[in-house]
Amino acid sequence: MESFGKLLIVMAVVVVAAMGVANGQGLCRMSSEGLMSCKPAVSGQNAVPPSATCCSALSTADLHCFCSFKNSNLMPALGIDPNQAMELPIKCNIVQSFHC
Repeated sequence: MESFGKLLIVMAVVVVAAMGVANGQGLCRMSSEGLMSCKPAVSGQNAVPPSATCCSALSTADLHCFCSFKNSNLMPALGIDPNQAMELPIKCNIVQSFHC
């Protein structure tokens, strides 16, 4: 029963986060437009280099906030490869290395 309670809490967090992004509120100090500009760079096998718009949006983001989503099912559910997403700060030359 305790694991069911934890599952409900996790699901509630995922739903609230997804709703915030869908309503244009963004996530981790990144606007929904900024998040969407980065999606082509983190979408699996056909990923492209991050755009200038993506890197600009990422430069003001709370990078460690994104770490809380690294192992969640939210990223894959949105078509985002978590490993590619964690490489963006380096590809955008925001930091030299980044680890959660």
